[in-house]
Amino acid sequence: MATATMTSKGQITIPVKIRKALGLKSGTRIEFYEIEDGVFALRPKTGSIMDLEGCLANRLNYAPTIEEMDQAVLEYAAKLDAATKSDAESSFENGEAS
Repeated sequence: MATATMTSKGQITIPVKIRKALGLKSGTRIEFYEIEDGVFALRPKTGSIMDLEGCLANRLNYAPTIEEMDQAVLEYAAKLDAATKSDAESSFENGEAS
């Protein structure tokens, strides 16, 4: 089990093994969640959706419409769905496993 010592300023150094597992880098904000009374978990704070503003500006020569974005999301979701489906249903004949 990894441990850390808190300084008089309330600071701790997160052990390397944990930093690597969580992908923490200098400046990463961390959120603490109380799981139960006196028990906490932590995880890196993800950015706000507003942080994404302009991230595609250099990739597209135009602003896609809402309909185009919706269609792209549907197509990608269908692709993921198809990639994760098993052929379990096709192995059943008359409601019984073949």
